[in-house]
Amino acid sequence: MRIVDAAESLFYSRGVQGVGMDEIRSAAGVSLKRLYQLYAAKDQLVEAVLRRCGERWRARLVLYADAQPPGDQQVLAVFDWLHLWSVEPGFRGCVFVNIFGELSFTHPEVAMITRAHKAMFGQYLTELVTATGRPAVLAAQLALLAEGAITTAAISGSADAALHARAAARSLLAAVPPPSEPLPPP
Repeated sequence: MRIVDAAESLFYSRGVQGVGMDEIRSAAGVSLKRLYQLYAAKDQLVEAVLRRCGERWRARLVLYADAQPPGDQQVLAVFDWLHLWSVEPGFRGCVFVNIFGELSFTHPEVAMITRAHKAMFGQYLTELVTATGRPAVLAAQLALLAEGAITTAAISGSADAALHARAAARSLLAAVPPPSEPLPPP
């Protein structure tokens, strides 16, 4: 666990290619022999980091959003949570996008894990949106807003992106009311 913790911190702050196994060993406080016993190649460690990041990221998001009242508030809570995440110290955007950008063309497993993570996020949004009676296509649109907010926050250094995405999400939700609600007047 210490090895994956150390690797995650280093990869997230400096990128995979900018970090050597000896640095990970030092940060984790383990011998190089032990590190290679557990992770024979750096690729295996990258995959372990991504898998664990995905599990933790989803757990944090779901815990936050599911604590909100069902319906639109849960959908909008996704953007609230993205805002809270983007103001955390050391925020550098999505670790999946960052590592995908570095390694996806040479490491198919990284691409596969990243695609699975993004599909999981889309599926979660789909569950929230369809629970309101709205079509799943709205979830795909909201996912694009969320992904754009994450990337924009990382590049700009401003957490306002998530707030802007939330406002756009609120507009989309209003434009596609649940079936039980009448359409707003033009």
